[in-house]
Amino acid sequence: MKTIKKMLTATLLLSASGTVFANSCGEILGHSLPQLRKKETLDLCETYKGKTLLIVNTASKCGFTPQFTALQGLYEKYKDQGLVVLGFPSDDFMQEHDDAEKTAEVCYINYGVTFPMFATSAVRGDDANPVFKALIAKTGEKPSWNFNKYLVSKDEQQVKHFGSKVSPDDADFVKEVEALLKAD
Repeated sequence: MKTIKKMLTATLLLSASGTVFANSCGEILGHSLPQLRKKETLDLCETYKGKTLLIVNTASKCGFTPQFTALQGLYEKYKDQGLVVLGFPSDDFMQEHDDAEKTAEVCYINYGVTFPMFATSAVRGDDANPVFKALIAKTGEKPSWNFNKYLVSKDEQQVKHFGSKVSPDDADFVKEVEALLKAD
């Protein structure tokens, strides 16, 4: 009984002192969201805490859609070093299928995507999903078109925004990814 009281007292003291517990996440990862073609939601904090993230708003019927190939290549090359690419299909620019199966076909079959993809959602405005609201708040940059990229450090403190025209295989962009992986 004394041991339990000591543990409870220690927990209360840690909590009162403002110490952050190991399983807490910031505004970017502190959410559970539905995945593409799956019924269950995914706890982003539990799944991606401690990873360097590349978060991208995607669309299946866009001139930038071929960037899926370079995103997949980047993911394959750096996933063992801690990089996770997260794709968020959006119809904010009227270039995403209304049917999740068609979106999934473009991602998984046409482009061979193996990185995590989430259900179609808004990425700007009042209806933006909470991940993009947090990204916009941290960078001051909202997606101006499909395939905007946000490179996020493991601790969620550093977030860099890159526009649609920056290809995931661009040498300068890859250097940014590598630098953040080394820093993290």
